[in-house]
Amino acid sequence: MEPVKFILNNAKHSYIFLLAIFVLLATALSSANAKVHEHEFVVQATPVKRLCKTHNTITVNGQYPGPTLEINNGDTLVVKVTNKARYNVTIHWHGVRQMRTGWADGPEFVTQCPIRPGGSYTYRFTVQGQEGTLWWHAHSSWLRATVYGALIIRPKEGEPYPFPKPKHETPILLGEWWDANPIDVVRQATRTGGAPNVSDAYTINGQPGDLYKCSTQDTTIVAVNAGETSLLRVINAALNQPLFFTVANHKLTVVGADASYLKPFTTKVLMLGPGQTTDVLLTADQPPARYYLAARAYQSAQNAAFDNTTTTAILHYSHPHPHHHHRHHQTRPLMPPLPAFNDTNTVTAFSRSFRSPRRVEVPTEVDDTLFFTVGLGLNKCPRSFNATRRCQGPNGTRFTASINNISFVLPNNVSILQAHYLGIPGVFTTDFPARPPVKFDYTGKVSRSLWQPVPGTKAHKLKFGSRVQIVLQDTSIVTPENHPIHLHGYDFYIVAEGFGNFDPKKDTKKFNLVDPPLRNTVAVPVNGWAVIRFVADNPGKCLAYALSLGRSYWMGFGDGIVGGERSREIAIHRAPSGGSASLLESFQHNHGFKYRGLIFS
Repeated sequence: MEPVKFILNNAKHSYIFLLAIFVLLATALSSANAKVHEHEFVVQATPVKRLCKTHNTITVNGQYPGPTLEINNGDTLVVKVTNKARYNVTIHWHGVRQMRTGWADGPEFVTQCPIRPGGSYTYRFTVQGQEGTLWWHAHSSWLRATVYGALIIRPKEGEPYPFPKPKHETPILLGEWWDANPIDVVRQATRTGGAPNVSDAYTINGQPGDLYKCSTQDTTIVAVNAGETSLLRVINAALNQPLFFTVANHKLTVVGADASYLKPFTTKVLMLGPGQTTDVLLTADQPPARYYLAARAYQSAQNAAFDNTTTTAILHYSHPHPHHHHRHHQTRPLMPPLPAFNDTNTVTAFSRSFRSPRRVEVPTEVDDTLFFTVGLGLNKCPRSFNATRRCQGPNGTRFTASINNISFVLPNNVSILQAHYLGIPGVFTTDFPARPPVKFDYTGKVSRSLWQPVPGTKAHKLKFGSRVQIVLQDTSIVTPENHPIHLHGYDFYIVAEGFGNFDPKKDTKKFNLVDPPLRNTVAVPVNGWAVIRFVADNPGKCLAYALSLGRSYWMGFGDGIVGGERSREIAIHRAPSGGSASLLESFQHNHGFKYRGLIFS
């Protein structure tokens, strides 16, 4: 029996050897198919006419919106950014995990110092394990209002979508337009402490649509053929506003969000917080005609001013006969019904429909639990102001956003990542609280003594590889509001959402630890909470900005000085020895209109 045993052992080892060779060859083949895409971005002022007026708008390569970048899973992007504008600029690749490439993430004075006028910087990173729709945008002051574009990540060459392949794919970028220089808008708000002026229009692919003055001729057209299915890659690139989106007489089948696939479900309306993306299939199964695509605000903050206009594009059924095509243009497109501005029930039903396609490896045990209260505050007017120069917040105060009662102050001469790696003292501290310093009725009537956030550039350390849970709790300070929160460098599972104050005894039973959706931005419910989980596995420092969105929050600057502007944010930062950063980012990537938290992991 010994020879037989010897032969079997040899056969076993040969099999293992051949299997190893096969795996190596498959890996090499996969790497060989991966490509490097090189681009040049020139940031510059360009005349752009909207709403009857021409503005010298900051753009990339003279385009508004900027170029769409298309890659496959596993490819590398190399983008040289040259700044020919008169403002500092950085570019953030929203949702890219940036594994060991934290220097390429883009937040100004967080992962890098800004690209000064006349300077350039080259971003280089690989997108691995992500498929779907992401986007890129400026991460410096309010340049993001016009400096943004789509980032499309298709499956690896030869691999299919997990749904029937669509005939056409169309990016739908929802934006916000000011009939003014956006930098002037935020500077005025920063100077006065009041809320920034609301936008004058929303846009679809840079165009307001024919419900606005001087906009009919340039309304965005989305062409479809009867009976065919298209993939719409919807991106909310608006600076401040969560948006409803719908298409007249057509159902939308949601198949992905934030570059992760979802268990398909059908809906008539989407809601996207700023920064979120949603991939939907649309079948042209209606009588050939023209139908509006439309978007308008979801406004959850009571008594807060907001842009209540509606942007439109036109879904146009193509026709082979020219006279039919001409007749088409004589008919006004069909307008879809849109939810009421404050329709939180529709938002809740929509968000609860999200599931991963199959069972996922969500952390079932947790090593580090954080509790973040997200809210607005009011700080006293600085002594430098006098009777003739009052702050313009309520009762002469300044609006200030905060997390756990700390409002982030951005550095202005060295980035946090640089300070972390080089051991430069005095840039940030690591004492950001893991929970609110004072426990209170978060969504009830809050004592005025808790309305004044404390400025600081603080971080919270996480151990590399730790399993992390963050409870994100809205507060009713000044006003409750739906808050988009974005995590830089990480995707996370949204395991539960609810209303009122989070109750660990009762609400833990609601956790979905089987197939929760994987996202990079969560919309924390108004007067409610959301719980996210992730593994701190991204070494190198990718920041996590804890953020919030919403009109009232975008008043969140305060006493810190950022690039010569007063600004307020909050940093939650975690860093292991030699570790990475991941920033939870207040989704107005605008200095002073967000809560930010740095998380080094």
